[in-house]
Amino acid sequence: MYFQISKLIIWPKSGDAPREVDFERGKINVITGASKTGKSAIIPIVDYCLGSDGCSIPVGIIRKTSAWFGVVVETVQGQLLVARREPGEQKSTDDFFVLEGSSITIPQVVPGKNKDRALLKRDLDRMAGLPGLGFEPGSDNPSKTRPAFRDLMAFTFQPQNVVANPDVLFFKADTTEHREKLKTIFPYVLGAITLATLLARYEIEQLSRELRRKEARLTAEARSTEAWRTEVNAWFRQAQEFGLLSPEQQVPSDWNQTVDLLRSVSEQRETAARPNLRGMSQALQRLEALRREETDTSKRLFKHRSNLNEMRRLVESSEKYGDALHIQRDRLSLSTWLKTLGDPSGEDVLAQLEASQRWQIESLCDALEKVEIQASSQPMLSDRMDKELVRERAAAETEFGRLNEIRQEMRELEKRSEEVDAELKRSEDISRFLGKLTQALTVYDRADQTGPLREEVTSLKERIEELRRGISDGQIARRQRNALSEVDAEAMRLVKFLDAENPNNPIRLLIRELTVQVVDDGKEAYLWEIGSGANWLAYHVAMLLALHVFFLKTPHHPVPSFLVFDQPSQVYFPRALVDRSDSSKDFDWKDEDIRAVRKIFNAFSSVMDGAGSRMQIIVLDHAGEDVWGDFEHVYKVAEWRDGEKLIPESWLG
Repeated sequence: MYFQISKLIIWPKSGDAPREVDFERGKINVITGASKTGKSAIIPIVDYCLGSDGCSIPVGIIRKTSAWFGVVVETVQGQLLVARREPGEQKSTDDFFVLEGSSITIPQVVPGKNKDRALLKRDLDRMAGLPGLGFEPGSDNPSKTRPAFRDLMAFTFQPQNVVANPDVLFFKADTTEHREKLKTIFPYVLGAITLATLLARYEIEQLSRELRRKEARLTAEARSTEAWRTEVNAWFRQAQEFGLLSPEQQVPSDWNQTVDLLRSVSEQRETAARPNLRGMSQALQRLEALRREETDTSKRLFKHRSNLNEMRRLVESSEKYGDALHIQRDRLSLSTWLKTLGDPSGEDVLAQLEASQRWQIESLCDALEKVEIQASSQPMLSDRMDKELVRERAAAETEFGRLNEIRQEMRELEKRSEEVDAELKRSEDISRFLGKLTQALTVYDRADQTGPLREEVTSLKERIEELRRGISDGQIARRQRNALSEVDAEAMRLVKFLDAENPNNPIRLLIRELTVQVVDDGKEAYLWEIGSGANWLAYHVAMLLALHVFFLKTPHHPVPSFLVFDQPSQVYFPRALVDRSDSSKDFDWKDEDIRAVRKIFNAFSSVMDGAGSRMQIIVLDHAGEDVWGDFEHVYKVAEWRDGEKLIPESWLG
């Protein structure tokens, strides 16, 4: 990700002009100076402006004199200014001021907050092209959440307490939360896990939920069908008892024929099972006639009620339309009165209106006449439909009364005749039987092996298996091994530039332990098992540089393309690291500490040879220009000595 520091800005509380520190893109930017000049505050300031949880800018002069801290970064879209308010007594603040453009003009005073931390982090995530998906769908583990821009800061900063630390290789990896998240995102930054992998994981999760739901449904329906298969004889016996099947009908040996036969039974009507009317008693004959009459009467009653409802709605619509016309007429009647007052023979002030002004009153009067014509010509539907309403209402009442009479007679028949009661019960039993049989056949059809549900289950299984083959743990592990092999090879190349004790020994980056492992005569040793601060520094520098070289090989890689080292020479404490203004004086290039520091800059320069303008390195160190000034790609940002510091003396009052 092309993301390089262009400026660091501090706005004072005193109202003086802001302090600006300029950096060059695509260069090894060096700020040299004595202790207590503010060099080590650079990393915390940049980190704070880029949305850190807390503020680790040193308390004291810097925090007391500063109102806002800011950085200008260069991106592929242009420049981005991010300023954040000094938190005071708080741990941090959400007050950000952000500007974007092709070229940013630094304001003399920050006008105030225009963005909060959540929005800034979202914008930075978007600029880095980070996915919005977590690493484990459905997991509540914080370390498995989506990769964020803030997580990538582990690869950009090497402060004093990290740059030569045998126990910690990456920025903020000394806390459990950051360590676990870094382990999670490492396969992603190495390209072993891609956006396609995350999308596939989420699709697998969704498809698996859908598969479990459909399989449960299929299993339940299959169990119902299996139970129903065992009850085929019972279905046949009941159908024969109800007269829906011939008593001589046997259960077919072929299952499909059995299903077809029962299906034909389910399609019969209840009346098909009733005995002939000639064999019925007089009460049953009367009951059958009443049933038919009840059905016909209910249909006629429904039709009359529907007609009444439609007629009522029509009348209401007509009345509303008439009321609206009356309202218009009442409002426009004012125009007639105004016209009377405006009679030219009168003395009213309206009479004095000129002809060019009187047309408005005339227009109102014309509109009134049109409305009155409409109102008078409106068809009086309510009057015309009175007879029809009365007729329909009477017909409905007649049918309703007849329906009650029929039902009353049916109840009387049921009370008096046990035969009728038995017939009613038999009719209900037949209806229930046909309903159950229809439902059973429906369940059987849904659970049939050739049915759509089983096809859906098969299709889901095939899709899940296809996705899993594409994102198998074996493939991810293989891609990760290949990426680590590249990183390790580049780190071994760079170690030879540095002051490592055994620069030819193989080294490996271990993600699970987040450290470097060195192989010496077949013995594997972790970084903390190797002595000498020079070794620790060499492996830190070599591995961080190697990772950035790897990142640059991937187009649009999300890790920002800058790297900041604070005091890499601290393990040497050389005797002559201050800049010499007297160039005629011999310089002791044989001093081994100076040579070791020069090796660091030689490694930086080697990386910049291949990276060009795509990468930026910032070095904050005591070492003077006479140590590193002759290396290619080096740019001297500032020298803070003899009273020159990050915070100007004028700010101190």
